[in-house]
Formats: sequence, C-alpha cells, structure tokens
Amino acid sequence: MSIPSKIPTFSVIIVNYNGGSYLPRAVKALASQTLADFEAFIVDNGSTDGSMAALPDLDDRFTIIEAGENLGFAAANNLAALQARADWLVMLNPDAFAKPDWLAALHRATQRHPFVTMLGSMQIAAETPEKFDGTGDELSIFGVAYRAGYGKPVRTVSEDFPVFGPCAAAAAYKRTDFEAAGGFNERFFCYHEDVEIALKMRRLGGRAMQVHDAVVHHVGSGISGTESEFAVYHGTRNRMWTWFGAMPIGLMIGLLPLHLGATIAFIVWSAFRSGRFRATARGVWHGIKGLPSILASRRSYPKGSTTILPVLIKNPRAVTERRNRVRSS
Repeated sequence: MSIPSKIPTFSVIIVNYNGGSYLPRAVKALASQTLADFEAFIVDNGSTDGSMAALPDLDDRFTIIEAGENLGFAAANNLAALQARADWLVMLNPDAFAKPDWLAALHRATQRHPFVTMLGSMQIAAETPEKFDGTGDELSIFGVAYRAGYGKPVRTVSEDFPVFGPCAAAAAYKRTDFEAAGGFNERFFCYHEDVEIALKMRRLGGRAMQVHDAVVHHVGSGISGTESEFAVYHGTRNRMWTWFGAMPIGLMIGLLPLHLGATIAFIVWSAFRSGRFRATARGVWHGIKGLPSILASRRSYPKGSTTILPVLIKNPRAVTERRNRVRSS
C-alpha cells in the first residue's frame, strides 16, 4: 500500500509561450525560494523559441505539461490547476522574477489573513527597479480595471492592504474558491481574466489582500507587448465581457451608462494614439458580437450576494492616476 506524499504548501503554475530568456530566469528564482515546500507546473503553450530547452535542471517538485498548442493564459492555468494538490494556487508569469522570500511572505500572509482568498504581490518593474510595475488590480464603477501603482516610484510599504484583486502575474488564490468561481474564463484567452475571477470570487464572499513583503520583479508584458495590438484587442474585448458577464445584474444595469461612456471614450482616445484604434475598434466589435453567449453564461456564474459597489473605485481621477482604493500609490 503506497503512502500518499505530503500535500505542499503551494502549487505554483507558470504558463510559458515563447518566454525566451525570461523563463529560465523565472524558474531559477522559483527553485531558489527559502520556502521550499511547493510543487510547480510549467505549462508550455507550444513554444517554438527554445525557451523550454533552456530550462535549468529541475528537481522532482517540478512538472512540465506540454499543451502542444497555444491554449492561452486562462486555459493553461486551469489545466495545471486540475493537477494541483495544495490549498493555494500561485500563478507566476515567466517574465516575473521572485525574490528569494516571496513564497515565504505569501505563506505568512495566509496566517495573518485567514479569511482572505486572494493574495497579490508587490511588483517592481524589472528594467526600471525604482518604479512599481503594479500594486494590485482595482476595478471602477465605469467597468475600467487597471493595475494600480503602475509607473509610480517604489517606496517602502510596511503593511498589507486590501485591493479589489491581485494581478495574476504573481498572485495566490485559495484553490477551493478558485474552483467554485469556475477558474479563469477560457474564452478570454488572456488579459483581464484575473479581474473577472476576482469579481466572481468576491461575489462568493472572497477578499483580496496585497502582501507588502511579497516582491517580484516583473518585465510587464515582456512577451506580448504592453501596447501591442494583441494586448489592446484582448483587453478591450475582455473588459466588456467582464462587465456583462460577471458584474452583479443590478450594478450591470444601473451603471451601464457609465460603462458605455467609458467605452466610447476609449474609442475616441485610441483614434489619437498610434496603432491603437484598429485594435480597440475590433475589440469592441467582437465584444458586442460575443454578448449573447456571455450573457447566457451568467447562469453558470456564482450567485453570491456579497455587495460589490463599496469596493469599486468611484473617482475617475483615481483611475487615471492608477491609485489604490485604500492608499495613495
């Protein structure tokens, strides 16, 4: 009779698609964590750049999953989550390089905040380490989500603070709640799926905390490109799908004029930004085309009654300045 192996503290998932030299660096940083009690899954979405061959020698904590094709960020994470054994799922981008005590800091946070179901990391820009890459995700009453703190000067943060949800470039989710919310929405492919699942988990009563001493250095769209048409298209489409698919029905209808106004403003703004208009317009059009099935999918979404309005950003200036809800960043 075999004795089951010990359940690890964390199940870490890295989704790779042509991660280049970033991937080996991210994996080395993970393998060197002071908290060694984890299992890790590296899901390769059909890379062709040799990034998987460049991986360092891996110990038995690591499992490689060859997807064979580009499933997208959402589906690839869900695929690995099916094999995960830990109580906490930790998502880590292949262009995010964790400090040695990153997992230890997340573990301490699970002890400090026993009722929190989502944990975010303090992301520092890898190429400009004097600036933040992000201090958690926030969602506004306009349906516009943003990575708070992006581009702001790094300064010492001495305590954890609540956020709407964590940025999935380096985030931890309570596995039972992640599963209850249906995992990442695979229709999204990538971008905005972390905002959508944070919204669904919050509707189930979940809460999110930004962990002040869990630090990663993140290239920030180092693989897909911050201003690429790919990023703009998926971000635009998925922002609409989050609003119509996951927002509580009362808020979705009551705040709809604000969301429509924000969408029009994005279209107009993109006309004056090089390379953005076509991708924005295509994202809006495909977002509209997909609305019937997105609205139909609401039947399978969480039916929790937790009030969402109090945790939404109300001030449009806070959105443009990328502020956190409870602290200035």
